[in-house]
Amino acid sequence: MPAYNAAPFLREAIDSVLAQTFPDFELLIVNDGSTDATAAILETYTDPRIRIHHQPNQGVIGALNAGLERAQGTYIARFDADDVCYPQRLAVQAEYFRKHPDCVLLGSAADAIDEEGNFLFEWQPDAYELAGLQQVILEACPFDHPTVAYPRTLALQLGGYPNGAIHFEDHLFWTAFLRQGPVANLKEPLIQHRFNAQSVTIDEKWRGPEFKAIKYRAIQRGSILPEEADRLRDLVKLQDLTRYKKAAYHAMMGKKYLWNRYDPAKARRHLVRSLRILPTKAEPYLLLAFSVLPQSWIAGIYKKMKS
Repeated sequence: MPAYNAAPFLREAIDSVLAQTFPDFELLIVNDGSTDATAAILETYTDPRIRIHHQPNQGVIGALNAGLERAQGTYIARFDADDVCYPQRLAVQAEYFRKHPDCVLLGSAADAIDEEGNFLFEWQPDAYELAGLQQVILEACPFDHPTVAYPRTLALQLGGYPNGAIHFEDHLFWTAFLRQGPVANLKEPLIQHRFNAQSVTIDEKWRGPEFKAIKYRAIQRGSILPEEADRLRDLVKLQDLTRYKKAAYHAMMGKKYLWNRYDPAKARRHLVRSLRILPTKAEPYLLLAFSVLPQSWIAGIYKKMKS
């Protein structure tokens, strides 16, 4: 579990791991130079299954690879400091690996929640077995990162999360796993995946066409070139991430409260907040226009967009 300024959600995340029905695990938490109360919260835990590594801020890729290097288990089960594990998560994945010892990467469905913990929708992967996953991975990431589990030794042999693949390090990493053996997604949601404005993930459409072009060249190739990594760093520095994250979060919530859990009044509140933060993006204006349409029309538009 990498943690950076995760204080608002950290305790709920940790407690959900400690409540697992499968008891034989270590919870390795990498505190990546947090400046809020994260370290103080971690100090309140005495459960011997918890191990904590404090380090200067290195970003999520550095934190993930620090965890890979220090973990002691046979398998890594990834998790984020703002999400919630269902009690059976580790038991289900451990049993799957027992029955399928050749599996090299296992993800699952997830229940999406908002910042306050309100249920939004059930996310199901685009594919579940190797053949389907091989088809979709070049176009979209078919694994929800905090649901995945994989053999630690193999992950280290593959070089860990690729440095330089900023904001798609997991997607690029999975392309390497697919070349190593069977992979799968489970249809059962094993976590609650929280959308929140502090998340490092921003819809790639908001990052601009150059970011997308670099990302998908790297995905197709299976690696990222040094000059591409340098350009990504420059692009990210040019963006005001604080404003982008908040605006993107509220735009996403507006979309979810239209498409997935119809509540047009709540959708409009989120969309207006997004536009107040960043008024130059077109998508929230379009979604605001959709929000005055009847639910049946919105459902039809969504179905057509997904087909």
